Amino acid sequence: QVQLVESGGGLVQPGDSLRLSCAASGDTFSQYAMGWFRQAPGKEREFVGGISRTGISKHYQDSVKGRFAISRDNAKNTVYLQMNSLKPEDTAVYYCAASRGLGTMSSTYDYWGQGTQVTVSS
Repeated sequence: QVQLVESGGGLVQPGDSLRLSCAASGDTFSQYAMGWFRQAPGKEREFVGGISRTGISKHYQDSVKGRFAISRDNAKNTVYLQMNSLKPEDTAVYYCAASRGLGTMSSTYDYWGQGTQVTVSS
């Protein structure tokens, strides 16, 4: 099993940046592809981006391409989500998740963190 803890959320203004972190413990981190999802009030959870076990392959939702970047440090058992040029529509609870295979569907992921709130507002 893998335990995941997100951090780095907060209240920012449009155009600002934030970096979310997700620290993993338990099973071998490098065996898992990692994903970031988000859920806004009244909306379904949606895929933001994912990164393969080695970090070579990355995928993003169209609305965040060019603004968000995922990276991982397997030595630190941590995955990151760098968010730039934030917009009010990026406001959501952000979750990291771990999976044996990289995918965009939440059902692909076996382990989830508790989430961290990101609010973008002027």
